[in-house]
Amino acid sequence: RATADVGLLEATAPFLEAPPLAAGVQEVYAAPRAGAQEAPLYEHCVRALDRAITSGAHGLPLMGGGDWNDGMNRVGREGRGESVWLGFFLYTVLSDFAPLCAQRGDEPRAARYRAECARLSGALEQAWDGEWYRRAYDDAGAALGSAQNDECKIDSISQSWSVLSGAAPSRLSQRAMDSARARLVRRGAHLVLLLDPPFDRSAQNPGYIKGYPPGIRENGGQYTHAAAWLVMALAKLGGGDEAGELFHMINPINRARTLAEAERYKGEPYVLAGDVLAHPAHIGRAGWTWYTGSAGWMYRAGLESILGLRRRGDVFSMDPCIPASWPSFSVRWSLGRSRYEISVMNPERLCRGVLTAELDGSAADPRAISIFDDGGVHRVRLTLGAAPRA
Repeated sequence: RATADVGLLEATAPFLEAPPLAAGVQEVYAAPRAGAQEAPLYEHCVRALDRAITSGAHGLPLMGGGDWNDGMNRVGREGRGESVWLGFFLYTVLSDFAPLCAQRGDEPRAARYRAECARLSGALEQAWDGEWYRRAYDDAGAALGSAQNDECKIDSISQSWSVLSGAAPSRLSQRAMDSARARLVRRGAHLVLLLDPPFDRSAQNPGYIKGYPPGIRENGGQYTHAAAWLVMALAKLGGGDEAGELFHMINPINRARTLAEAERYKGEPYVLAGDVLAHPAHIGRAGWTWYTGSAGWMYRAGLESILGLRRRGDVFSMDPCIPASWPSFSVRWSLGRSRYEISVMNPERLCRGVLTAELDGSAADPRAISIFDDGGVHRVRLTLGAAPRA
């Protein structure tokens, strides 16, 4: 999508091979080997998607031994548990991949993926809990992430992906985000929690996540990967003030501004920690650093969601969502042999809305600014403002 290089889908790669799990075995540590069978990357993708299209009693994808949160490894171990979050995520992937199928002439598959998205959208709406979306259903059909639960009443990622996927009605996704902001953001401790309350003494047995003390790692701490998704969702809704605030809270440099803060954090201030503890005895302490995939998501949250820069083939778009207090900002972007110097002015102190755009002194469409690989310096100037009323 960023480079428009669909030829990548023609590259061949071998499939991996490993023995199937024995009956009753849930997981195994093993090193798969490259098999003799090869196929284009497109074939790898559609096999994975076709395998992911499953449906349980609530019409949602089966969770198996865990989804994004591998600590919830007992939710669907008997093959009936379902993941609400995975429904939103699968909707996103299928929506994005269906046009690629159609472009290749694989229209029957594209139609099937679009039909699955429509079906998922209806099933996901049934996962609405009243003020937010549930997280999952276990093998017995009991809900996780529900107001009816004693623990894990609300989980962040179902709320953020209800927005990021575009699968949910806006009236529900906005209420879901209101609930996430109210229940999961701890401004005094500068934390954005994954879920609340943590698992501890209830009868729920979601998996090894419950083996962590309350407030540690996935069990009700800040899991930075999910916190970055919350930032992106806020920006997509136009909440530049809160997106900027939460980005500032997650940024590790802000946990080492004083000696006391650095001693509390106990992590490097120049790399993201995969998690930050919320347990009262260690609140604000860094978990593991250097290994986390949240670094890439934080980069995207800052560059794409807040500053609004997205590349799409031979053009890029600018759609910032910034704190209203920012009077301006600038980006210097090196791309191939060229450099783009982008300046954005915000005279009306808005969070979003491009009023005018120029490329090298001429009017430009902010949704499709041309990319030139000519070795030159190109200047882009945008002004944020409210569109005039007709």
